[in-house]
Amino acid sequence: MSNAGTGPDIRPLRPSDHDEWLALWQAYIAFYKASVPDDITELTFERITSANVEIHGAIARDQTGRAVGIVHWLTHPATWSRVPYVYLEDLYVESGVRGGGMGCALIGHVEQWARGHGAAKVYWLTQDTNATARGLYDRVATHTGFVHYEIPLA
Repeated sequence: MSNAGTGPDIRPLRPSDHDEWLALWQAYIAFYKASVPDDITELTFERITSANVEIHGAIARDQTGRAVGIVHWLTHPATWSRVPYVYLEDLYVESGVRGGGMGCALIGHVEQWARGHGAAKVYWLTQDTNATARGLYDRVATHTGFVHYEIPLA
């Protein structure tokens, strides 16, 4: 999805995007007050930019070419569908450009990719307290009412 100077340029991540991606990734992790070991961060980028792994990513640039957002997603088979689901795992837009349509454009990029690859749906999670993001999500998707649980194994 490229808008040739009129809006965000969103394209698949490439190895040459590493440093810009890393800055956005670290800001994303900090936003959630989390930590990801450096080796996992590097493995994540390697997976996203590898043609042999089913984790995908895109980077968004503003009209000046500055990287301002990232999105990562993966596909998986589903027990309720013949075709795969797309899980939007990570979405981050720099705070200074939030509210300008970049998050919506990144979600739209994943939706377009999912449609092109025959997926049944795109879904994601967010923190209940992430009011800014939830405002966007409520406009572009359906809140299903499900509650997320997990059992950490490591």
